[in-house]
Amino acid sequence: MAYSHNAPFRADVVGSYLRPAALKAARADYEAGRIDAAALKAVEDQCITDLVAKQKAAGLHVITDGEFRRGWWHLDCMWGFAGVEKVAIDQGYVFHDEVTRAESARLSGRIAFDGTHPFVDHFAFLKAFEDDTVVARQTIPSPSQLYAELFRPENIESVHEFYGDDQAAYDKLADDTAAAFHGLIMALYEAGCRNVQLDDCTWGMFCDPNFNSHYTPEEFAAMQEQYAAMNNAAIADLPADLVVTTHDCRGNYHSTWASAGGYSVVADVLFGKENVAAYYLEFDDDRSGDFAPLAKVTGDKKVVLGLITSKKPELEDPEVIKARIAEAAQYVPLDRLCLSTQCGFASTEEGNKLTEEQQWAKIALVQSIAKEVWHD
Repeated sequence: MAYSHNAPFRADVVGSYLRPAALKAARADYEAGRIDAAALKAVEDQCITDLVAKQKAAGLHVITDGEFRRGWWHLDCMWGFAGVEKVAIDQGYVFHDEVTRAESARLSGRIAFDGTHPFVDHFAFLKAFEDDTVVARQTIPSPSQLYAELFRPENIESVHEFYGDDQAAYDKLADDTAAAFHGLIMALYEAGCRNVQLDDCTWGMFCDPNFNSHYTPEEFAAMQEQYAAMNNAAIADLPADLVVTTHDCRGNYHSTWASAGGYSVVADVLFGKENVAAYYLEFDDDRSGDFAPLAKVTGDKKVVLGLITSKKPELEDPEVIKARIAEAAQYVPLDRLCLSTQCGFASTEEGNKLTEEQQWAKIALVQSIAKEVWHD
């Protein structure tokens, strides 16, 4: 029996964890052909088992598999859909001071969920560790993230090949993308999942003037509406006991970032129209802007304040964090706020620049501050 409450939690996490050395070695051995898939899975299984034990020992009410079976937070999921293939490209994602590995997802046909996806089996393994203290979470990219990936210059020709090159074609692609994700989410539900988190960097990119300045106000508004509608279509008509949240990120690779800018330019659509239960938001430095846009969060949706950085090992001052929570509570009532790290610790297998010991110290800090603030 799973924990009686569901996400978000007062002390929460985004979901990815630093890969242990044994896992990194096994993945390298697999890529080099020194071990087979079964041997790699055995190492993954053991590392995830150990990770779950550490999450429970840390007092968390949510467990994940740390994304230990993936190289990327998003691409591995995309490659699992029919009509999407893994490709090598000339240049990876450009971050503030680094460039990632050069891989992407490209169309090989029309996008569909064909009834199978590796993440369903991944979740089934994690589900077995649920008990009356924890809920198992599955993190997946948002539909809009896949849609945006397909419009990278290296991938756009495949969109034209399989869908066309006019607005009607792009609308059909958006519809198929949403339908594929809806199918995956329902398959996860049938496997016992009751907490799905949509990880989404598209809104973080929208916040950055270096991105949005390339569009007219009308084009920029239309993009936001389309992305929100796509995400909403994927999570429409789901069972009432399935909680869907979203983490809106500005990029997290080897302790660097991809975009900067406050949430004000997307608040009306993201906070007003996306039909999620909660937003996990980055607020760990000045790149994120102030809390004023949180006034646009509609209904009883909750906000998880990512005030503890996962990018640096130094621990934040608890008094500063408590003051910032109080500031955010001017816009969203305190009982609808929670606390987490601003992102995961390893959005890709490279991981951020801190140790596992420092990672768990960050989580302990989240826990201690949350207990002081909410007394839950």
